[in-house]
Amino acid sequence: MINRELIRLKVVQIVYSYYQNGNQKPDAAEKELQLSMAKAYDLYNYLLLLLVEINRIAQRSFETKQSRAHRLGETLDLKPKFVNNRFMLLLESNKQLKEFREMTNRTWIDQEEFVRNLWNKIEASEQYQAYMESDRDDYAEDREIWRQIYRNFICNNEDLDSILEDMSLYWNDDKAIIDTFVLKTINRFNPEKGVDQPLLPEFRDSSEEEFACQLLRRTLGNSDYYHSLIAESTRNWDVERLALMDRIIMQIALAEIISFPGIPVSVSLNEYVEIAKMYSTPNSGKYVNATLDHIVKKLESENKLIKNK
Repeated sequence: MINRELIRLKVVQIVYSYYQNGNQKPDAAEKELQLSMAKAYDLYNYLLLLLVEINRIAQRSFETKQSRAHRLGETLDLKPKFVNNRFMLLLESNKQLKEFREMTNRTWIDQEEFVRNLWNKIEASEQYQAYMESDRDDYAEDREIWRQIYRNFICNNEDLDSILEDMSLYWNDDKAIIDTFVLKTINRFNPEKGVDQPLLPEFRDSSEEEFACQLLRRTLGNSDYYHSLIAESTRNWDVERLALMDRIIMQIALAEIISFPGIPVSVSLNEYVEIAKMYSTPNSGKYVNATLDHIVKKLESENKLIKNK
């Protein structure tokens, strides 16, 4: 699940903290990186549990309406379609998700007011009304309504972002990427696999975790060399006057470009230019791109760099 896009962001965060705090302990930085990646996987599971909690509130609401109608002798056209949703029955009984909840003791119970307000918005939405009025009765439709709920009410939810930020500083910049993994999980849920449906693994394979650790080690271990390359390419500007985040992003980019020949230069450049736009100044993207491009061309001309294009 943790892909290279997220790994690069994590390494930028850890290296920035490394220099800001004056820690200067690479081993401690590597442990912090591993913890940060583990926390990202926790967030993935925790957001899946949010769907389960929304459904729990929906079931309680349905039962309350049913009980009230019975007590008052009223006849209500209450359809159990949503509370009997087959995708959700699979998700809430999923073995891996249950294990996560039991191991971490994470729940949304303390955020019941937020979840209830979220459910009220969902229940009043056009997507929900269309689902409840549809004559379809199949698993694909049941899964699709939850995909729509996630995209429309959980992605880009500022109230949720604030709650998550209060819960863990590691989650500040993770959610947008984790959202894509949750949506992918919803799409791939297969009713034939039942409770044994595998969730996304923390890493696709061991090479991704190794990439993260090696990228951090090379960034910190060869910092003087990367610093000199940047300084040589900014002779008309004192390198120490560059924004710290710009220097860090270029340092990590050079570590990747030089140390991982299997990754095309264009891929590395594009990734770090986007990170510069996200984390640094408005002009950082263009500046980082121009500086790195100049360094790469110089290294290639000196036969010090052999890379895939």
